[in-house]
Amino acid sequence: MLNLERLRTLDALARHGSVSGAAEGLHITTSAVSQQMSKLEREVGQQLLAKNGRGVRLTDAGRLLAEHASRILSQVELAQSDLEAQRGKVVGELRLTAFPTAARGLFPAALSALRAEHPALRVRSCELEPENGIAGVIRGDFDLAVVLDWYNKPMALPEGLVKAHILDDPADVAMPVGHRLADRDEVDLAEFAEDEWITWGEGEFCHEWLMFTLRSKGIEPLLGHRAPETHTQLALVAAGLGVCIAPLLGRHPMPAGVVTVPLKQRVRRHVYVVWRADADRRPSIRAAVRALREAGEKVS
Repeated sequence: MLNLERLRTLDALARHGSVSGAAEGLHITTSAVSQQMSKLEREVGQQLLAKNGRGVRLTDAGRLLAEHASRILSQVELAQSDLEAQRGKVVGELRLTAFPTAARGLFPAALSALRAEHPALRVRSCELEPENGIAGVIRGDFDLAVVLDWYNKPMALPEGLVKAHILDDPADVAMPVGHRLADRDEVDLAEFAEDEWITWGEGEFCHEWLMFTLRSKGIEPLLGHRAPETHTQLALVAAGLGVCIAPLLGRHPMPAGVVTVPLKQRVRRHVYVVWRADADRRPSIRAAVRALREAGEKVS
């Protein structure tokens, strides 16, 4: 009889590609991963892992069993979802992730509401960029991920995921109070062709959006500083080191010395939550989506 937890460990190894990655995804130690795999190899009577430099790789038998493990675990999750739906109670554990400004702007209200309304539900959360959050949901590391795309640059949703809209998040330009455009009612991106931009990290979805949007207007951006966190960007703006895009969600309190001015283009981010389709009937998923939407309604 194959042990379900050992199959889960094998599946995590296949998805993460390393013992350390599997341990992090399963929230266990690397030695626990190795022990589970040794026991699984004894159960099946075949070698499932082979040394690969300093790491390990799956053998042919390991890859074959990992494919079965993925299907088995998906069916188990579907069965758990159906049983939870039949019971109709919001219980168990729910793992959420969100990009930083959503975690700051939505999680305090949403998670406190879940705790008050469903005390038998244990919620764990962390911050991840949208691409990593989606990957985590696909791998099964998280139940839900709050992610985003932009009005002119949608993010493709992988097959097997479901999404629900949370809010449309308006974004302004943040600039020092002494900036030449600080007293305007609205501005155009083209007016910042000579300004230094404070942007997100290289390769991040929001950074790529900003580069795409500015270049589509014939502007080759002058990049001054990079910071993944909105409040770090705003602190750099307050110091007179450049301008940045400042979405409404999670940006308060604003530091002294910073002015935000709306864009004529009415730039918006679309914020939504995603989860796996095979967990769609879980009452805990539905309760979390409802709480996130209610928190989104309070953003102003």
